[in-house]
Amino acid sequence: MNIIVVMLDSLRLDHVGCYGNDWIETPNLDRFAEMSVVFDDAYVCGLPTIPVRTELFTGECTLPYRPWQPLAKEDIAVAQLLREHSYLSVLIADTYHLFKPDMNFHRGFTTFRWIRGQEADAYRSCVPDRDISDFISEPMRDSHVARMLVQYLQNTTGRESEDDYFCAMVMNEAIAWLDDNATRGQPFFLWIDSFDPHEPWDPPPPFDTKYTDPSYRGKQLIHPKYGPVDWMSDEELKYVRALYAGEVSFVDKCFGRLLDRIESLGLVDNTLIVVLSDHGHPHGDHGIIMKSDANLYQELVRFPLMIHHPAGQGAGTRCDALLQMYDILPTILDIVGLTGGTTMHGRSVWPVVCGECEAIRDHVICGYHASPHRSVRDREWAYIARPTGQQDELYKVADDPTEQRNVITEFPREAARLASYLGRYSLIGKPRTGNLQLDYEVSHTPAQ
Repeated sequence: MNIIVVMLDSLRLDHVGCYGNDWIETPNLDRFAEMSVVFDDAYVCGLPTIPVRTELFTGECTLPYRPWQPLAKEDIAVAQLLREHSYLSVLIADTYHLFKPDMNFHRGFTTFRWIRGQEADAYRSCVPDRDISDFISEPMRDSHVARMLVQYLQNTTGRESEDDYFCAMVMNEAIAWLDDNATRGQPFFLWIDSFDPHEPWDPPPPFDTKYTDPSYRGKQLIHPKYGPVDWMSDEELKYVRALYAGEVSFVDKCFGRLLDRIESLGLVDNTLIVVLSDHGHPHGDHGIIMKSDANLYQELVRFPLMIHHPAGQGAGTRCDALLQMYDILPTILDIVGLTGGTTMHGRSVWPVVCGECEAIRDHVICGYHASPHRSVRDREWAYIARPTGQQDELYKVADDPTEQRNVITEFPREAARLASYLGRYSLIGKPRTGNLQLDYEVSHTPAQ
């Protein structure tokens, strides 16, 4: 059985049609959903980009153990595992963090191809053909984002057609590889890592104006600065959200080309295909734009996940089992029958799909390794633990799916129960009695 994994970085779950969005066009992802199992409750664990990839490549949880760092020499990466079973493996990526010196994410792959130039990739030095002043507002001047954009504008100088845009280049490279290798008679593992729809949100026409207000005359904020949105006008924030939506539709179009080729090559019936994102993306939903260690709401920590089984198992169904990022590799290995001799933190969710069990987890934990902020979730509640001096938060997700009403004063025992999953280390610097319930009530009492 062949394996194809398509990573679409920073794709928000609620911006895809099959997950309920009704204003952003994603016909190809929706078409793929019809031939797949769609997972509704997949959550990140350790954020952001590199810790997520580490969990995906190793099946190991990173959150309590390691920060953003290269693959360690002790790690056994997915390509190494599959090589032992005669898989031909290739990594095609424009996610430039993967190929920075010594990162080691190409380890074990038979071949790897890097598409250069995304975001701050130190790729080109030239006079850009676009003016940086068109892309930054006054509050952004002298910020690290402004400096990043200068590099990005250099990297993208001279683009002429849609095929010169990064997502198109990644998918076209993957299509070319499939054309050369799909029929050679050896099982293959193809990992496609598209940095889009990650910022900068700079899609080609007509996607750059597909959802924007034609009367907008402000700056082209393709990469806002991180943090509170208080520096942005309502008009600017609406424009940025529309740009992101355009990027999502462009990524969907590029993915559609890949899916068409997979189908035309006859690979649907002998290839496990996984499509996912590494996390979502905040757009001011809770007053913050871009990723933040404190912004652990559903718009960031929940991600889209669709798995196509070549035998059609579960096609067109949905699965609401809780799972985390490091469960995905064990699930892949389970489906292809390569679970023997591997021990990982992650657990295969496929037995839930097959009706062999109802769940693999009763809660999930999300956060950034070095941050004191943590999110603990189950099927009913979302709890966010804050550092000493800040108010914790609790949301009843069935009644409040976008997590806007903090009900921690109404349900303190639910908060205490979820806090207990973090372990005693989470109470460092807070009063301790030896009784977790009392510890919680003393140290997490919301400010009046």
